[in-house]
Amino acid sequence: MPMLDVEVIDDPAAAVVALDPVRARLLAELAEPASAATLAERVGLPRQKVNYHLRTLEAHGLVRVAEERRWGGLTERLLVATAASYVVSPDALAEAAADPARATDRLSARYLIALAARLVREVGELVRQAGEARKRLPTFALDTEIRFRTAHERAAFVDDLTNAVTDLVSRYHAGSASGGRWHRLVIATHPIKHEEAQ
Repeated sequence: MPMLDVEVIDDPAAAVVALDPVRARLLAELAEPASAATLAERVGLPRQKVNYHLRTLEAHGLVRVAEERRWGGLTERLLVATAASYVVSPDALAEAAADPARATDRLSARYLIALAARLVREVGELVRQAGEARKRLPTFALDTEIRFRTAHERAAFVDDLTNAVTDLVSRYHAGSASGGRWHRLVIATHPIKHEEAQ
């Protein structure tokens, strides 16, 4: 089974396990298969303690057995993380999760965060279902950076973008098409720190 680029954790117990600092470090170390003895040496912990954490990670589906090696009468298990990185879904917070429907100010940064949370929740679930059905999920993402000279130009850009999206949606939206499939379109912009700019 290939390692996923990103796995969405929606189970509250698995989220608690993954957020433990020692276990998070072990998950990072398990980008490549390793034994408990190898990991113990890398992270500077007793092998028994590492084994305990590995069993917990395995019980919550965050690591899996990659290989078993036999040395005489002993079996050494090499474990690997199920993904290169993880995101905790808002579903892990149940009713306390961010929900854009509860936002009072749709122009606020908090509304944007709630939209991003919904995106993680919805796409995480769809990816899981597509994986179980052995199908590819049709998605599209566009990520870029733009530097505006003035706040006036930023506002003009938002107006132009809104008009362009409205035109595209009116052209392609077929609300009553039989056999059609609904898609969610989210467009967001936010400032970034200067050092984060590419």
